[in-house]
Formats: sequence, C-alpha cells, structure tokens
Amino acid sequence: MLILTCHACGVTAEETEFHGGGEAHLKRFGPGSTEEEFESYLFMRANPKGVHFERWRHANGCGKWFHVARDTMTLEVFGSYSAQTYGPPPELLEEIEEKRPGWSKKELSA
Repeated sequence: MLILTCHACGVTAEETEFHGGGEAHLKRFGPGSTEEEFESYLFMRANPKGVHFERWRHANGCGKWFHVARDTMTLEVFGSYSAQTYGPPPELLEEIEEKRPGWSKKELSA
C-alpha cells in the first residue's frame, strides 16, 4: 500500500485517503488541435518501469490536487509537490538521481 503526503495540507495517509488522477505534466489539447494531438492527449500515456510522476487528489481531506514522484516497481514514494507547476522541483529530481543513479529524465520532456 502507498503512503502519500498531501502537499497542500500536509496530511500523511494510506492511498485510500486519496484518488489517483493519472500521469502528471501532460500537455492538454482541445478545440483547435489536430486529430493526432488530441488522440495523443487522450490515449498515449507513459507506463515506465521505475520512476513515474502522477497526479493525486486528497479526496477524503482538503480536496486539493498535487503531484507525486514514485517508483512503480518498489512503490517507493520520493515526494509530493504542488500541481500548479510545469515540472518537478529540482531538489526532488536530485533526490531521485541519488537513489536511482542513471535514472533518465527523458520522460519529463515528452
């Protein structure tokens, strides 16, 4: 079971307190986009074996959205941060690099 910390209110709880919202940092496409862009937005998701950035909502608490960096193989949570960002904070990326040497940041630029 995942133990997550809400970035907004600081509550640490099991994942049942929260609701997963899928992949973080997606570029959203809507009206005026090409069919390929819209299809990519709707259906193409990263499914890495390792570090992944996700959106979560504190459903049974403050109701705020936040992002979480976690390892999909070990379920280790590296940290949470505000959903109002375009990417993970540099200090979180450094922590991940320390724990997972050679980890590729290419997922963030996709």
